[in-house]
Amino acid sequence: MGKVNVSKLKTFTGHNDCVYTLERTQYDHIFFSGAGDGMVVYWNLEASENGQLIAKLPNSIYALHYMQSKNLLAVGHNYDGIHIIDWENRKEIGSLKLTDEAIFDIQSYHDFLIIGDKKGTITIVNAGDLRVVYKIASADYSARTIAINKTLGEMAVGYSDNKIRIYSLEDFELKYEFKAHDNSVFTVKYAPDTQFLMSAGRDAHLKIWDSKAGYLLLEDIVAHMYAINHLDFSPDGKHFVTCSMDKSIKVWDNNSFRLLKVIDKARHAGHGTSVNKLLWSKYDNLLISAGDDRAISVWDIQFNN
Repeated sequence: MGKVNVSKLKTFTGHNDCVYTLERTQYDHIFFSGAGDGMVVYWNLEASENGQLIAKLPNSIYALHYMQSKNLLAVGHNYDGIHIIDWENRKEIGSLKLTDEAIFDIQSYHDFLIIGDKKGTITIVNAGDLRVVYKIASADYSARTIAINKTLGEMAVGYSDNKIRIYSLEDFELKYEFKAHDNSVFTVKYAPDTQFLMSAGRDAHLKIWDSKAGYLLLEDIVAHMYAINHLDFSPDGKHFVTCSMDKSIKVWDNNSFRLLKVIDKARHAGHGTSVNKLLWSKYDNLLISAGDDRAISVWDIQFNN
């Protein structure tokens, strides 16, 4: 493995249940978390104190999405729908009863919110008036993860039927459909240069697809021991990280797809349970991780060339 130095700078606590999601903002030092306790919390990387409660909902939260143009936070509230939060004033300004199922992911494109749920439905919502404008029902299995590629005008969705489906962002028509994994797809993300789509899931495999060649499979890596929950890229695009139910975080080279570092409890005082979400911040290049242990950890990762 390469020479990578990792140190844990701090641990944020305050959630009373598993932390399922993290979301960045236009301010590099500020991010949000959502958890099984229904709490949405604001965190400041410049501060040492714990976070501030933005919203408290009755059910668990798997999905958050920050709308930069409006400076608002969309919250996916399981078994209920979405809530739009003016986070600076800690006030809900709108809500939409979408589904009585879990909401797994929220992304946006132009003025649309794109929401994936347990029924396998992708719902397109006008973010201005919270009006449903389109629904995609291509599968009877959960739509777990959504990635937007503005350059190609495409949207990738990973499902629990082991498939990835690629839709046009112009008319939301299906363009590609392929079996991607041997089990549920938990995370899809386009590389910063949009050349590659990365996917991972319950089968613990990391796969790299050439998005400009009809999603040709380029790499199939057995990356973890158990399910891979999420991945994220470094701000400079040179590296990426994966996290898993096996309690570890792994750091990879984004050019060679080579494993560089394993961050775990034994060696780095990492998470003691499943690691659910990652956020690689532009603020001092810090990596943030969240897990079933209710903790949010902040990591300093230094690459020695």
